[in-house]
Amino acid sequence: MPGPDTITSAQLSRLIGTPDAPVIIDVRIDDDVARDPRLLPGAIRRDFRSVAGWAAEQAGRPVAVVCQRGQKLSEGVAAWLRHAGIRAETLEGGFEAWAALDAPLLRPDHLPPRDAAGRTLWVTRARPKIDRIACPWLIRRFVDPSAVFLFVAPGEVPAVADRFGATPFDIEGVFWSHRGEACTFDVMIEEFGLQSDALTRLAAIIRGADTARLDLAPEAAGLLAASLGFSRLYRDDLAQLDAAMGLYDAFYRWARDAVAETHNWPAPQGMTGARA
Repeated sequence: MPGPDTITSAQLSRLIGTPDAPVIIDVRIDDDVARDPRLLPGAIRRDFRSVAGWAAEQAGRPVAVVCQRGQKLSEGVAAWLRHAGIRAETLEGGFEAWAALDAPLLRPDHLPPRDAAGRTLWVTRARPKIDRIACPWLIRRFVDPSAVFLFVAPGEVPAVADRFGATPFDIEGVFWSHRGEACTFDVMIEEFGLQSDALTRLAAIIRGADTARLDLAPEAAGLLAASLGFSRLYRDDLAQLDAAMGLYDAFYRWARDAVAETHNWPAPQGMTGARA
């Protein structure tokens, strides 16, 4: 039974990928990270010794602290954060318990460098429809919750990437782009090591909608219609991204939790007032 200031790997795995996920702070020592450099999805590394200096950055947000085994380092950092008025929990059993759960672990090989504020910076073509919304959703939910996205004129993406130190995606000739029949969303799942049943299911829907192969998944036509509608509702690309995050949250939760559920009308006799 976890303590009042502890979260289990199973509990945290239900939150990752959703808007309710806590900030995950990895305070493992360098030797432990050298042995296994992977990160929990969305985690940021911080030095436990300087917690007094960075604690204020987490104000107003719940935090889950991860060390190697869920002992002194995460306990101490979480206690300090709570002293600073931040709701902080330790991951029971630490990184080792998460790895034993066989849950996704983020491969950092191709993780872009972070700016002075600790954020990754990405750039792509303006007027997004599907892949250029789906990829930012994946990044913010599983890679870097504070990621910044720049939408610019198509011909200016390489130059903006060079001048501003941003990582280009979903354009020809760059690492993060379509490969064969795979769209950029597929590539990100593969390269970041984020494979799961839910994301694989969601990727098929996105690929079908993004490449006009609506036969890949029955839901692809619905995502295409909603995406085209969003692109006409919003002139501002960032406003469109913010609004569409909820759409992808819903598709992800369906892909993870509700694929076997159906909805029929009228409700069966005796089910009046029950949730369908």
